[in-house]
Amino acid sequence: MTDQQNTAANEEETAPQFSLQRIYVRDLSFEAPKSPAIFRQQWEPSVALDLNTRQKALEADFHEVVLTLSVTVKNGDEVAFIAEVQQAGIFLIKNLDAASMSHTLGAFCPNILFPYARETLDSLVTRGSFPALMLAPVNFDALYAQELQRMQAAGETPTVQ
Repeated sequence: MTDQQNTAANEEETAPQFSLQRIYVRDLSFEAPKSPAIFRQQWEPSVALDLNTRQKALEADFHEVVLTLSVTVKNGDEVAFIAEVQQAGIFLIKNLDAASMSHTLGAFCPNILFPYARETLDSLVTRGSFPALMLAPVNFDALYAQELQRMQAAGETPTVQ
């Protein structure tokens, strides 16, 4: 009976584990350089979205993942507003091989963070008295796969920090 308990305990210790510990806003920025004149113009916006992720190993098996959404909205040639949110999370991730860890940090965690970042960005923009952006969902798995292909073509290897 003791052997079975030891085997079960060893399997639990080596089984992959994933746990979300905390989601938070790391940084938030909003700028409307042409206010209030921009509100008196015909509204024909063009939206440029830039997104980025980064990760950092913390103590033990904890990792911080930061998803940055930067939006520049122009009305004609004038910048109506620039908004940026850095949505972050702390994740406990244990017992994954290097490829699985890279995918988890590069795609799975940003997928979790994106709805929070999108809502924070929409709230920020509407507080600036502009229409909500309502960003479409992002396929981080596809973006991760594209980045892997780019790295392979360049002879680079993905690293987990």
